[in-house]
Amino acid sequence: MTVDSRIEPWSDPTSTVPTVRLPRTDQLAAPDDRLLGAVLGPARAVLQALWRVNVHGAGLVPTEGPVILASNHIATMDGPLAVLTTPRRRTFALAKSELFRGVLGEVLQRSGQIPIQRDVIVDRAAIDRCIRVLRDGNALAIFPEGMRDTGEFRWIRSGAAYLAMVTGAPVVPVAMLGTRRSGDSPHSTARPGARMHVVFGAPLHLPWIKWPRRQADVRAASERLRVELAAHVRHAEALTGMSLPGVPQERIASNGDPRGAVH
Repeated sequence: MTVDSRIEPWSDPTSTVPTVRLPRTDQLAAPDDRLLGAVLGPARAVLQALWRVNVHGAGLVPTEGPVILASNHIATMDGPLAVLTTPRRRTFALAKSELFRGVLGEVLQRSGQIPIQRDVIVDRAAIDRCIRVLRDGNALAIFPEGMRDTGEFRWIRSGAAYLAMVTGAPVVPVAMLGTRRSGDSPHSTARPGARMHVVFGAPLHLPWIKWPRRQADVRAASERLRVELAAHVRHAEALTGMSLPGVPQERIASNGDPRGAVH
């Protein structure tokens, strides 16, 4: 079974990414990032004022060209941290569509963030918008686990690997530590003054595979990526001396399993 159905040639002479053939996204408007540019500075100042945030390896993130920031996901703070701590001038993130409601939804929409429907097998609209972000040479933050999990990358969805295979963009592993305390709910927010670590890793380059890209190719690339991401999290724990928070106590109580079936 193939994955792509629409392709267009694309080449950026200023980029190190090879010429590739992308699903058509020229009909999509570029992300509206006017609000993002206006709030980045103040938001970063608030972040540093309320929490002790340590950023490691920022110099490993490519300074230009498309890049995928693939982060573990353990708490609500991870999304804002991914956007605010990257050295890139503009970073767009995938977020669950349920967040795009009310005032928060308006802010997310006007800052160019990308909603994704999690109750469908493939959200074609979200994929196209991600490809548009990358083909324009921007940074895309994605959480391959697909939900707030234990953060170990025990399993991932295939979206990050697929986007890397389609666009040729490198994948930078990102480890979030300290955004949730042991036993806290994954819906909780870190307490004021809490220390948090954001650890960037060296870029990973998955092989670009021309169309048609088959499910077996995507699965193989995704597993290779998962192994690398899990190793990066373990490296981040050793580097910072901070461990992942484990399974929330509420899930242990409901499941009777300390590893926890994450929903």
